[in-house]
Amino acid sequence: MIQFNLLPDIKIQYLKARRQKHLVMLGSTAVIIVSVAVMAILISIVFGLQKKNIGDLSRDITSKSGQLQSTKNLNRMLTVQNQLNSLPALHQQKPVVSRLYTFVAQLTPPSASVSRLSIDFQQNTITINGAADSLGTVNSFVDSLKLAVYNTASQPTSKKSAFSSVVLSTFGRDNKGATYTLNASFDPQLFTGQDDVTLTVPNIVTRTGVLFKTDGAKQ
Repeated sequence: MIQFNLLPDIKIQYLKARRQKHLVMLGSTAVIIVSVAVMAILISIVFGLQKKNIGDLSRDITSKSGQLQSTKNLNRMLTVQNQLNSLPALHQQKPVVSRLYTFVAQLTPPSASVSRLSIDFQQNTITINGAADSLGTVNSFVDSLKLAVYNTASQPTSKKSAFSSVVLSTFGRDNKGATYTLNASFDPQLFTGQDDVTLTVPNIVTRTGVLFKTDGAKQ
């Protein structure tokens, strides 16, 4: 059987182009439908599920807040907790009073004694009352306070004056010896709990020679 294609070439090209156009339109329509479906799903998630989750979280927060508010003595419990949290910092700021005994032993000449000592860690002042064999020993005690220096473990080469405003406020003398009252201000770093402190008292020389010598003590 013999077939003849009686359509001209231009007609054949036209039919092919129309079929391709139809396929492209079908594909574009399918892409648009899929895009619209995806967008609809996303919108439902954003405005549906997320809104529901936010609502659930808000209800949970309200419920938990109500439970906390109904807890008996809640404010007192929170206050106690805050105070407990601040204890470590307060402990670090607390002066190391035990160093005082070592420092006084270093500073006091052998021929002098201390009968009463008052220290104020708020004003950083110290008052020492006692007796000595002579006023010369008392003066040596004054000099030891004035010349005493200290350094810390974190700054071992930095020497700082330990006491200032050293004053022999009262003194007395009789045939048994002398009495005295010393007032001075001290560097609060001497009693800090955040670092080790070493106090150094130099040799005190008078007309009778060296009265005493003390080495640096670390506390």
